Amino acid sequence: MSGGICHSLIIMYVQAKVKFTNFILIYMSFVSQSTGYWFLAIFGVGITLFTYFFSRKQGWQSKEGFLLANREVGWVLGGFSIASSWIWAPALFVSVQVAYQNGLAGIFWFTLPNILALAIFAVLAPRIRAKLPAGYTFTQYIKYRLGSERVHKVFLFPYLFYQLMAVVVQLFAGGSLLALLTGIPLTIIMPLLAAIVLIYTLISGFQASIITDFVQLGLIYVIGAVIFPLAWHAAGGFQAIAAGFHGIANIGNIFDPGVAFSFGIVTAIGLIAGSISDQSNWQRAFAIKEGKVIKAFVFGSILFGIVPIGLSTLGFLAANPALHIVLPQGIDVSMIGVQAVAQLLPLWAVSLFVIMLLAGLSSALDAGLSAASSLWVTDIAKPKNDIEAVRVARQSMVGMTIAGLLISLAAVYIPGFGLKQLWWIFNTIAACVMVPTILSLYWKNLGERGVFWGVLTSFVVGIPLFVYSNIADRPIWIVGSSLLIVAISTLFCILIRRKEV
Repeated sequence: MSGGICHSLIIMYVQAKVKFTNFILIYMSFVSQSTGYWFLAIFGVGITLFTYFFSRKQGWQSKEGFLLANREVGWVLGGFSIASSWIWAPALFVSVQVAYQNGLAGIFWFTLPNILALAIFAVLAPRIRAKLPAGYTFTQYIKYRLGSERVHKVFLFPYLFYQLMAVVVQLFAGGSLLALLTGIPLTIIMPLLAAIVLIYTLISGFQASIITDFVQLGLIYVIGAVIFPLAWHAAGGFQAIAAGFHGIANIGNIFDPGVAFSFGIVTAIGLIAGSISDQSNWQRAFAIKEGKVIKAFVFGSILFGIVPIGLSTLGFLAANPALHIVLPQGIDVSMIGVQAVAQLLPLWAVSLFVIMLLAGLSSALDAGLSAASSLWVTDIAKPKNDIEAVRVARQSMVGMTIAGLLISLAAVYIPGFGLKQLWWIFNTIAACVMVPTILSLYWKNLGERGVFWGVLTSFVVGIPLFVYSNIADRPIWIVGSSLLIVAISTLFCILIRRKEV
């Protein structure tokens, strides 16, 4: 999930790291620290053993096996993996919050761009497979397509940075929420989460990510199938849900222009740009069996869409004034879903929410590590044989985990530094390469100079303007700067096209 929703994410997750002690006291220590450690231990051992068991007889020892599961992923398993890797930790909570605050309009503008961001690969994936059948990464393709080292480097930076962000966001944002629920200090829980995911991903690389994605999404569905109906029944059924359809902002129009402009446009640009800059999606495009990629991405987008839609019902219930679901003072609004579960259901239901969160954040984290390894092996290290390729891939996973963990810890300890700054930079970078990426697959006249200067100019102009717009908190400027970034890169590509031969 990408940066168009930076306002919501920053407010929700940077502030979520504070006052966890009060949260635990308010909820009467429903999940103790010792229970939290047991959750992590059982989850880590279980998912590692599962990965080892299903990977031990597979041919992951080669470069193609470790990075792409030998290009033999079926559309069902591929669809599960596509959906699971797109469920970042914020997705489990943002969907509830926007439904709570803006009702149907909020969840519509959150869910639709997310689904489109995945569904677009039903068109892009077959295209790149046809143009580069033996490919591994999109950055490899752009170098092949334009024959340019400098364009390759300009593209490689945002693609690697996206995977780093996947690690940072899961460790920091997901770790913050788990710290709230368990009382385990954030500086302890983040290294534990990193170690758990790194260990099982090192076993068989992308194959481990595919296998665990199926389990993790399955856990989300199973837990949702238990918690949601119980919550609906406890609250009073469909009428109780419908009473919150307008949200606390009392927005009756699902296409409300205010929500569409201030939230929907930026969200759509950020999410679609982010998905296109996400090597994990291109990795799956190359790994799924020939002729099955369209079906896999359509299936994956549907599987993903069910998750925020289901979670949004908790937001609607919380917005129902008759239920009196109110967050304690000092607790971030992103926790409204947990509050609804804790108020409507027994305490064990909150524990299931912890497991759901673990499944969601670890799926995106292992996808980020696996995608980063494919970029490093293919575009940077370029090892000469399979043994060296697997070794380098594992080393890159370790390096990416350490880098992500250090940045996450910096966000905790360094004053004035956090996810907010990272999101600003990342949002702009992702949008800069969106249009050139699509044009490279469809427009024969795309030129090297137009791509390079378009991306570079939109980057130089876009970052300062987008950062200032966020600091000044001016929605019109934020939307305008997002559109400007896309427009600049597009114009350069069109105006400085490839010379006809």
